[in-house]
Amino acid sequence: MQPVHVVGGGLAGSEAAWQLARRGVPVILHEMRPTRATDAHKTQDLAELVCSNSFRSDDADQNAVGLLHAELRAAGSLIMASADAHQVPAGGALAVDRDGFAAAVTRALEAHPLVTIERGELTALPPEDWDSVIVATGPLTSPALSQAILDATGEDALAFFDAIAPILHFDSVDLDICWFQSRYDKVGPGGTGKDYINCPMDRAQYDAFIDALIAAPKAEFKEWEENTPYFDGCLPIEVMAERGRETLRHGPMKPMGLTNAHKPTEKPYAVVQLRQDNALGTLYNMVGFQTKLKHGGQLEVFRMIPGLEDAVFARLGGLHRNTFLNSPKLLDGTLRLKARPGLRFAGQITGCEGYVESASVGCMAGLFAAAERLGTQCPPPPPTTAMGALLGHITGGHILRDEPGPRSFQPMNVNFGLFPPVEAPKVDDEGKRLKGKDKTRAKKLAMTGRARADFAEWIAASAPLPLAAE
Repeated sequence: MQPVHVVGGGLAGSEAAWQLARRGVPVILHEMRPTRATDAHKTQDLAELVCSNSFRSDDADQNAVGLLHAELRAAGSLIMASADAHQVPAGGALAVDRDGFAAAVTRALEAHPLVTIERGELTALPPEDWDSVIVATGPLTSPALSQAILDATGEDALAFFDAIAPILHFDSVDLDICWFQSRYDKVGPGGTGKDYINCPMDRAQYDAFIDALIAAPKAEFKEWEENTPYFDGCLPIEVMAERGRETLRHGPMKPMGLTNAHKPTEKPYAVVQLRQDNALGTLYNMVGFQTKLKHGGQLEVFRMIPGLEDAVFARLGGLHRNTFLNSPKLLDGTLRLKARPGLRFAGQITGCEGYVESASVGCMAGLFAAAERLGTQCPPPPPTTAMGALLGHITGGHILRDEPGPRSFQPMNVNFGLFPPVEAPKVDDEGKRLKGKDKTRAKKLAMTGRARADFAEWIAASAPLPLAAE
């Protein structure tokens, strides 16, 4: 059997390779690192996490990304198995020890007899005799390959900036000022309800912090980076501050659901949260604090945060450029390039956003390619499922521009707004009419219940491919 070539060893490429190999299809996985480094990666491991270590909510009943977790697990995902095996406490979220997670993915693929890993950069589109290729080069696609893709599609790629949050040493945090608590004391996978370190601010401290944040020196853009829009789901902290002085208090610094253990009668005006970043608990990242401040500015501004006056940073924040295709125009319903059906695309380059979303698109690409190679059928998952809703956005999702002109495709995380409407119960078990939050929860539960049933039926009927020994 001829191999399927997977280009890119990130989350999407690793998942695609795994789905192919576990169904008996040989895979050649091409990864340019360490032959060619990137501005964001630090290791040569596959599936290295370069931003947050969080896979976000693990609640499959009330959260769309939690539902995506459940679907990936049902599909036998390597990414989710590795994440579950290397989780660290994070309240209601699934967060991982980033080094242990990437090492586990790398070991599994290196050990699989049907996976060959080739290290080296592809500077052009694959040759025509590679009849089945999945391009999963992600947001850090090399300039040479990016240009080759653009030349083949005849389209201009869109781009946005994705900023990296700082990581600091736990023992440099002043716990006489800060305290452990998850928002609303929520207990998540591997958590206790006290999974975040909280740094409180009063009104004067918050105002001074905002002034310093806005005034601090920012990283300069290169000419090719100018006028590139940010993805709203990952705005740098200083960009949010520039949008309004109270923006951060209603975003990553919101004080709701938190009570200062040292001063329980004083309500903080704002709170900065730190989340555990490794299994040892020696490193914590600043939640929602993606930044493009210069390093000297970061040290000065972030040490204004109460409890972080003497913070020692293991890694300061940074900035890298993401690119993605105009996928609704360029790709078909199974992620194939319309101009060259032997090429599929997967991961963030397709216009999804987020670790789990990237892995999910890689999973689907792997299933589609495996079925194609084995001569079986694997139609797209139903739009009622999280994967199907995400795929529907990628291959047909648009938003209208504010000004007159053509429709514009933008990257998006999975969310319930991508799902078709559902008929939700209007009364509770006692016949009482549902209102407010109870009504919202009932609707989400109806949506996720439908999705899980439809996904189970789809994965059983559309991908009953023989599984190789794992």
